[in-house]
Amino acid sequence: MEAVAVDNGGLILLIFLAFLFAWGLNRVRRRLRFGPMAYTGVMLTFMVVILAVYTQTFR
Repeated sequence: MEAVAVDNGGLILLIFLAFLFAWGLNRVRRRLRFGPMAYTGVMLTFMVVILAVYTQTFR
């Protein structure tokens, strides 16, 4: 098996995008009056998608 090096630049970018998404979602949540369950559902979905995108970089 070949060792896979972790791309720290890509991980840092994904973390930055996650914070940017959370900030934007918080602004949208106030305007649309999302409840806490809707906000949690959107954030969990976003985290699953980001992890799926990140794991695709190892193929």
